[in-house]
Amino acid sequence: MPRFRMTVEYDGSPYFGWQRQTNGPSVQGALEAAVLSLTTETVSFRGAGRTDSGVHAKGQVVHVDLSRAWEPYKLRNALNAHLAMAGEAVSVLDVEAVTEDFDARFSALRRHYLYRIICRKSRLALEHKRAWWVSKDLDHETMHAAAQMLVGRHDFTTFRSVHCQANSPVRTLDRLDVTRDGDLIEIRATAQSFLHNQIRSFAGTLKLAGDGGMTVDDVKAALEARDRKACGPVAPPDGLYFMQVDYPDVIPPRLPRTETNNDGDDLS
Repeated sequence: MPRFRMTVEYDGSPYFGWQRQTNGPSVQGALEAAVLSLTTETVSFRGAGRTDSGVHAKGQVVHVDLSRAWEPYKLRNALNAHLAMAGEAVSVLDVEAVTEDFDARFSALRRHYLYRIICRKSRLALEHKRAWWVSKDLDHETMHAAAQMLVGRHDFTTFRSVHCQANSPVRTLDRLDVTRDGDLIEIRATAQSFLHNQIRSFAGTLKLAGDGGMTVDDVKAALEARDRKACGPVAPPDGLYFMQVDYPDVIPPRLPRTETNNDGDDLS
């Protein structure tokens, strides 16, 4: 069966997350319903990351197997037409035919995420559910210094949900940068994979560093504690965006895959 790789963006606000749900709408369910409407096929999409309820994406990557070959641009346009008719907040940005060895999740080398905080006295109107509104000012330089305590290979037990299903809390965090432009503070994170609630846990803890509730040394101590109770409050999903996934230029045929290094990319 022909396999297609797609890059997808979505507003996570109306969805219960990426993964198909029995109790509410999901992004995966929206895409599968669009294929069913277009082709009458019942298919299963695999995503590069399982974003949680309310989390957005600008560069989620998925793959799906269909029974017939399609011109990629025609498949993109047709799926977008069906998504629009269904009123879904999902858009397929591009489609590419790939070999059966490509897997959106297990072929991924790195994932990139963005967390947005807007610091101002007035509540958000245009950015409502698009960023975390913090009414007090934050020291982004202290936040960045604290973030560097988390970069590298660590046991991130402190920063993962008690419901995380990953086999190990150990991850290598390649990047965690905090920058500011006016009222907007951006936290950018890069790693091969992330734990459930990891980035929102980072954001909540770094916010405390920014408002004086924690010091840089406190953040380092929280990491070393390997104790969920040492984490700051989990930041809301509104500010989190799945931005991009990096893949090898060429996937070798019959590439052996294991879940050892990629078993917990649960964004929330």
